[in-house]
Amino acid sequence: MRKFIRILNGAAAFAVAVIFAFVAYADFAYPDTFYVKNSSDNVIDDIYYLTYDSEQSVDSQSAQSVGGKNSTLALFGIIPVKEETVRRTGKNTVLVSGESFGIKLYTNGVMVVGTKDVETASGAVNPAEDAGIEVGDVIISINGEKVYSSDRVAEILNDNNGAAHKIKLNRGGSAREVTLTPAYCVPEGCYKAGLWVRDSTAGIGTVTFYDPSSGRMAALGHPITDVDTGELIPILDGSAVETTVTSVTPSTKSGTGSISCEFSSRRIGVLDENTRQGIYGAYNKKADLGGTYEYEVALPQEVERGFCQVITTVDENGPAVYSAEITRVYQNDDEKNFIIKITDEKLISKTGGIVQGMSGSPIIQNGKLIGAVTHVIVNDPLRGYGVFASSMLSHTR
Repeated sequence: MRKFIRILNGAAAFAVAVIFAFVAYADFAYPDTFYVKNSSDNVIDDIYYLTYDSEQSVDSQSAQSVGGKNSTLALFGIIPVKEETVRRTGKNTVLVSGESFGIKLYTNGVMVVGTKDVETASGAVNPAEDAGIEVGDVIISINGEKVYSSDRVAEILNDNNGAAHKIKLNRGGSAREVTLTPAYCVPEGCYKAGLWVRDSTAGIGTVTFYDPSSGRMAALGHPITDVDTGELIPILDGSAVETTVTSVTPSTKSGTGSISCEFSSRRIGVLDENTRQGIYGAYNKKADLGGTYEYEVALPQEVERGFCQVITTVDENGPAVYSAEITRVYQNDDEKNFIIKITDEKLISKTGGIVQGMSGSPIIQNGKLIGAVTHVIVNDPLRGYGVFASSMLSHTR
């Protein structure tokens, strides 16, 4: 009898362990928000399922703009696993590109990228640090005058006799005001603020898609950050211009390669939004849309491990389609939603895998746009991260 009880207890402990394992797996594998396209989409798989209220009203075809309904994901329909927000959505179709393009950005204000000591008669001082200015701050105005260029900041701060300046800053989305008093630099014979600032940046990337419903473009799949501070660059004005690929430096395990391009004077878009899921802007409808492909945007739960294709530009011939594989999916990460591995020998021979400039390259799986390439994994150039296309779509609607 005791042996029988021990067997029952062991079985019960095993069952509990299995249930906990299922719960942990479901929390990782299934998104916090589950999208459905019609009232019959109520089954997730053979083990987990949730009940969806088909009477829920829909006021938009964009999944990101409709209200949600809470529902419980249950094991065998009995054991609660996690709470889901269920949203209805229609079919969203975009024109997928894969073309390389040039990026020119001017910041909304000027970004502080460094501070330095000023050599005075009484020793080294740091006026910027003393004022409370930090690397990554964005200077919005000085003495009430809005500033947009590093040259203008230098003129205001250096053309004085040591008078104090009222400076308005943006730090992490919060406004603040500080007082900066330049110090007299003996070696240079003038007043210095001890401040390094930047007002523009440039680079290359890949256009992911054009949204005909809004006339907006989506690209990169990741933010543009300052090379010195790592901070997101606030856009005042930005341009997307045509490019021609001139050369490729392949990636290796010891270094990330890059695509080199020649910039054209032809502007294809106006960039106005820099986010964690990429950069966005109004697309120039007069630009040639040749080379684009029409695809439906996949819902997050439709992305799965297995074969996929990447559309990217790595030579002067324009976008081409290459084979790849999704090896892992992270449903509830904001920026790194899955891992992609390049398997196409033609692409590997040209680039060594993923290189700088491929960010934004659209990824197709099961006939739908599932996302875009964003980062290469250090020491493994064949693998990189991707972001869901549905997340990028929310910025164009």
